Amino acid sequence: MGKEQSHSQDTETRILQAAEREFFEKGYAGARTTSIAEAAGVTHAMLHYYFRTKDNLFERIVSDKISKLGDIILSAIGDEDLPLEERIRQGIERHFDFIAANRELPRFIVNEVLTHPERTGQLQAAIQDILNSLLDSLQHEIDDYASQGLCRQVDARMLLVDIVSLNVFPFIAAPIVRGAIGGSYESYDEFLALRKKENVETILNKLKIQ
Repeated sequence: MGKEQSHSQDTETRILQAAEREFFEKGYAGARTTSIAEAAGVTHAMLHYYFRTKDNLFERIVSDKISKLGDIILSAIGDEDLPLEERIRQGIERHFDFIAANRELPRFIVNEVLTHPERTGQLQAAIQDILNSLLDSLQHEIDDYASQGLCRQVDARMLLVDIVSLNVFPFIAAPIVRGAIGGSYESYDEFLALRKKENVETILNKLKIQ
């Protein structure tokens, strides 16, 4: 890789990182490209050169996050060399860890969908492209396990909703949860570690894989 290409990628990365912080902190409507450029250490003209518009920046950040999340889920649940129980366990844990590393993402997406319903279609399309084939394969495998009496018959799509709901809630409702648990744990991170384990057990108990 040449120096110019490396420098270009470094500049793009800085802009994206600054844009992510700006969007997550202020939402799409409140984010300003001038603030993003300043935080990234570039001129506004350079930001425009790389991404043209705030819409393009927003779409790039959201699509990158969804793509990374899809890769995480596919690398776990889609690994046919592992038993179904282990794949689901790893899928839950890796999804939880991804949210833990991007704690503002769930609230940001919910807020944007509520305030800008027109973005819902874009998010749905990106997610469906990643998950449709995986869910069809997972449903077939669950059906096969259930026919042998090895697990309960469940809908793979509902199972995914259960996983996402359980994993996202501690982050999207963090202020409420912190108040509710009070001093029960030494830190919120300790609570999250226990919550991840509980979520795995809850989902596997629903399936009752033997």
